[in-house]
Amino acid sequence: MLGKPVEHSLSPVLHGAAFRALGLDGWTYERVEMDGPGLPAFADGLGPEWTGLSVTMPGKRAALEYADEVTPRAAAVGAANTLVRRETGWLADCTDVDGVTEALRIAGEYLPGEDDAAVVLGAGGTAAAAVVGLAALGVRTVRLVVRDPARATETVEAAQRAGLDVEVLRWADADFGKIAGESAVLVNTVPPDAVRGHLSELAGIGCVLDVIYHPWPTALAEAVAERGGRLATGLDMLLHQAFGQSEYFTGQPAPRAEMRDALREATGGILSLPIS
Repeated sequence: MLGKPVEHSLSPVLHGAAFRALGLDGWTYERVEMDGPGLPAFADGLGPEWTGLSVTMPGKRAALEYADEVTPRAAAVGAANTLVRRETGWLADCTDVDGVTEALRIAGEYLPGEDDAAVVLGAGGTAAAAVVGLAALGVRTVRLVVRDPARATETVEAAQRAGLDVEVLRWADADFGKIAGESAVLVNTVPPDAVRGHLSELAGIGCVLDVIYHPWPTALAEAVAERGGRLATGLDMLLHQAFGQSEYFTGQPAPRAEMRDALREATGGILSLPIS
């Protein structure tokens, strides 16, 4: 796992559980403090015993640029969270898209309708994966609500590459009641305090993915629960993106139950983390 900071990453819990369940004695998964500019030299220096790398911020764009081959969805997102060694070089993928789609589909029980519109709060790296994931689920229209529209360019481009109609709204000018009434699904990527003034509107959206999971529960999650809404979380995302990574690294089906159980234990069982 490459990132900065990376010391609190739960990915070693997930991949360590996968290695044990698959009987891969001697396999290790380490945290390495690494920024984007340092990634190419680090990867160049890896021996043949290395099968792959997980990449978190700030190195996801560097991972995409470093790769010899890029999957279509990583190209659409404009970033990669996975590098896997192939005979022809390094392959870059973005299993964060799986994290979004499966968190919504399984934990959030989201079934897209033909004309569903989505709203995404924030426009950082998670938002780019979110819009590509929403497109993969069949959503065709998305609104991005952001503090500064000028800083939403990369997420807008990701949405457009994924085939979405996208509208950017300035946070200070947004009519959250109207947005909620016209949206079937919400992905929140901004800090909990940012949405406190709009909980009553946002909690009414049919399905909510709140990527923030520490501390838990967030005010948005509590508001959704009070309304009896459907909720997916950042922990669900983390779990489901790890399944694809595990299969890349090991070449075997991910031991989903064992990985889920390890994550639940590491997080004090705060969420059920359904896998089917």
